[in-house]
Amino acid sequence: MSCITCKGRGECGQPVCPIVRRLEELVSLPKIGSRMEGFTPPEVFVGRFGYPLVRAGPVLPSARAEELPHLGMNMDEIISARMGMVRSETKVRVMEADEPGRLLEACQQIAMSSAPVGAEVSFIKPPRRRLQFDGVLSPTGPSGELAKMEITTNPLIPRKVDQIVLDRGAPADVAIAELYSAGIDIDHLSRLLSIGLLGNKRRLVPTRWSITASDDMIGKSLKDAVLDFPEVKGYHLFSGEELGNHFEVLLFPRPFSFELIEIWRPHSLWAEEGFIGRDGEDARPKKGYSPLAGGYYAARLAVLEHLSRWGRQAGVLAIREISEDYRIPLGVWVVREVARKAMSSDPTRFDALSSAREVMAGRLHTPEVSWIKKAELLTGSTQKRLNEF
Repeated sequence: MSCITCKGRGECGQPVCPIVRRLEELVSLPKIGSRMEGFTPPEVFVGRFGYPLVRAGPVLPSARAEELPHLGMNMDEIISARMGMVRSETKVRVMEADEPGRLLEACQQIAMSSAPVGAEVSFIKPPRRRLQFDGVLSPTGPSGELAKMEITTNPLIPRKVDQIVLDRGAPADVAIAELYSAGIDIDHLSRLLSIGLLGNKRRLVPTRWSITASDDMIGKSLKDAVLDFPEVKGYHLFSGEELGNHFEVLLFPRPFSFELIEIWRPHSLWAEEGFIGRDGEDARPKKGYSPLAGGYYAARLAVLEHLSRWGRQAGVLAIREISEDYRIPLGVWVVREVARKAMSSDPTRFDALSSAREVMAGRLHTPEVSWIKKAELLTGSTQKRLNEF
């Protein structure tokens, strides 16, 4: 199993990922006692191991509430903010979301809130001092098994969230699309889905699954709307970079199609020898799970958000180039936010594909000859359609 495919999930069969172990040795974590109180960001975690019997609980800072990681912070600042985040856990069956016990109900109240929630927790024994990394999730620090938890402040729950949570007749994808249209942000939606508050049949959903599922469901909803818009005119090249992630996104006049080429440069986090992968779709529903994992759906969402605001559809070639500067996995939110940053930039407009391609290639460190054969959509876009003759 390749590291670029596994990304620390243990699919190689080794008890501990050697890359993750090396990263864990780079940081020192605070010592946590068996009791703590603070303001959860708000953030809850649902694990996947042992499914359908999983570990779930709120994430609290070891001191006062920390600012959630965001673009504008450097990598050291993000790690510093995350290393003090303590993950509290209790075993719960995923079906219990429908009739939650006291601990799970408190977690659901935290997940519904749009602002930090005060909580006081006690652990069976002091949390383990370990920084946990993952290709999809944000890093977390020590983790411990919950003995007791009390919410000490009132959650701030948006009225629309309260309405949708009480509506047990709406499927999860419909509920998420409605909440997104009402301005509820993607992290909030993922929390609601993960802690079992959406859908006809309420179930806990492991956090790593809920993040990608939320990106995917919103993306599908936006795609349905975009397919009714007129095509863009000309070629529009967007660019953005942060935290070792560089995006080039080219829009060109065609019915909606999306292709992501992911380039991990040599000596980057998961690919010492380098890696180039590709996935894509056209106007038809995408089949199967992307080999590029959650990053595919996060990047697609950012592009579809832009097209939806613009009222246009387009053929889309997105290239994500990851350098050795991305030395620690920070979670799939980085892909989404850097792609959003690229799509919010002022695009360079071209009348010819050849000119756009030349500029795009010049902005990437990886030679064009290394990735151009992967760009099926770009190659196909040079062919004339019947209505162009």
